[in-house]
Amino acid sequence: MAQIRMLDERVIDQIAAGEVVERPASVVKELVENACDAGADAVTVEIRDGGTTFIRVTDNGSGIESDQVQRAFYRHATSKIQDVDDLFHIRSLGFRGEALSSIAAVSLVEMITKTKDALTGVRYCIEGGREREFSEVGAPEGTTVIIRDLFFNTPARRKFLKTPATEGSHVADLMEHLALARPDISFSFVQNRQPRFSTSGSGDLKEVVYRIYGREIAKELFPFSAEREGLRADGFLGTPQLVRPNRNFEFFFVNRRYIRSQLLSAALEGGYASRLMQHKFPVGWLHLTVDPTRVDVNVHPSKMEVRFSEGRQLSAFLEEQIRQALHDREMIPSVTLSPPAGPAAAAPAAPSQDSPESGSARELAGKLLSGQIPAGPARPPQPFERRRLTEMEVRERLEYEAVKRADEPDRTEGAEQLNLFSEKLLSPGAVKQYELIGQIFGTYWIASYQDKMILIDQHAAHEKVKYEALMKKIREGKPDSQNLMPPAVVTLTGAELALLERYREHFARAGFEIEPFGGNSCAVRAVPCDLYGSPGETLLRDILNGLETGQRPGTPAAVTERIATMACKAAVKGNHRMERVEMEALLDQLLSLDNPYQCPHGRPTMITMSRQELERKFKRIV
Repeated sequence: MAQIRMLDERVIDQIAAGEVVERPASVVKELVENACDAGADAVTVEIRDGGTTFIRVTDNGSGIESDQVQRAFYRHATSKIQDVDDLFHIRSLGFRGEALSSIAAVSLVEMITKTKDALTGVRYCIEGGREREFSEVGAPEGTTVIIRDLFFNTPARRKFLKTPATEGSHVADLMEHLALARPDISFSFVQNRQPRFSTSGSGDLKEVVYRIYGREIAKELFPFSAEREGLRADGFLGTPQLVRPNRNFEFFFVNRRYIRSQLLSAALEGGYASRLMQHKFPVGWLHLTVDPTRVDVNVHPSKMEVRFSEGRQLSAFLEEQIRQALHDREMIPSVTLSPPAGPAAAAPAAPSQDSPESGSARELAGKLLSGQIPAGPARPPQPFERRRLTEMEVRERLEYEAVKRADEPDRTEGAEQLNLFSEKLLSPGAVKQYELIGQIFGTYWIASYQDKMILIDQHAAHEKVKYEALMKKIREGKPDSQNLMPPAVVTLTGAELALLERYREHFARAGFEIEPFGGNSCAVRAVPCDLYGSPGETLLRDILNGLETGQRPGTPAAVTERIATMACKAAVKGNHRMERVEMEALLDQLLSLDNPYQCPHGRPTMITMSRQELERKFKRIV
């Protein structure tokens, strides 16, 4: 019979380390979170060989008292909570007290730390959980932790690490998330002795997005803010033109902690519903500030998942606020025909001597180069100090300032013209100013509005009008139904029958009459008028098959949206000549909608081109 015995402390530590230290990125995450909790406003991270041989995290935080350094490496030793009640009021990033102990169990650790009031710092070395050195050393205020030879004493764990390039990419991805979570902290990331990125710590989230993801993404963002009791959401959302094929650009932060959340993803995607094409996902950076008593961050050792006490209400609130934010903005894609002027086209041209902005640009550049405007610590920051920027950093900062100025509606230059266009497309005055010119290629219409030419896709426009009309009838509980003679008898699988029972009430509200017909069969006796003509059996199966695979599967809205989307198949197609009176009637209907900009599948119904762009193509202006 097997004997029960107590495990050795070293074995216990290595088992515990396996829960916290999965790969080099796990080490970086724990150390940077400690730096943030220590009040640092500048953090530098350097890795080599993907972090497998060398990791250095340096901060200018509060440091650790000399008599507390050794205790910091004990298991479950923490300064962030004292009793069980504190678990329900977590405001720090770390709190379990496992990080340093777990890291030290599987690597060679060197820590140099100094508090503000101490005359000297402390150098502490611990290898595989065994103390090697504790001595005084000269050091700046803050803490530096160096990790060497990760998993040196657990070769089985080290064997399962990926290549240095792959592990380095995980660390880079993590550092981007940490920088986005704390735009008020200046981060610098160095990989294999090459600077990867740095942030200024100005608190401007959009600037961090710009520095990491570039100008093309930053210029397609608009600010988002919503608030209710116990919750505030701030951040930036991408326009419907800025989409991705996956959820990699959906970023969520709760109380300045980066998390993954299916609940929040559903809210974001629900807010964009009907504005995006199928299998496309929105782009957004959302910071949520939540009462700590309403969120549980102690769900998983990685602290990447949280649980909300009122999750459904939170998701519904955010979805509605995002939908409203999109509704409040003009979403007509603007077409630019001018080709880029070469590789340097992404950067703004240097202002000329006569430019009204040349003085301010030169002044800004001078301040940047002289160090009067900081942009984060140099590598490595020992100690942290304000530094002069490189020419590359100056160019990046000037480009970002250009992006910011483009978002400001109150610029002196062209202010009169901007005020002229401040009237929204759907205002009563704007609709009266539309002039329908005609149809081309039997598919597109040309219209003019003030100094803009508008191209309209007649199929997408008709789809949108039919979709909104049917959705309105469904919302009001007044769907038009058409009886089927004889009824369509449909035999369903067990899964399909369960879906039908689950959504039976919503089918009825949409205009369906469906009755049991024995066994797994049912009789479709009536369908919505807009779907009349489609075979009843095919119609029901198509809707059921789409319920769990659509944009918002598993929700009541999935039924009505699926039905309305199918109704759009009856919309007028391309290559179809329309009479002018038909075009004018459809255009009036389109412009009366709350959201005329995208068809139910997310394609644009219209695009615009400015008069200035046309004149540039005809060389009237250069």
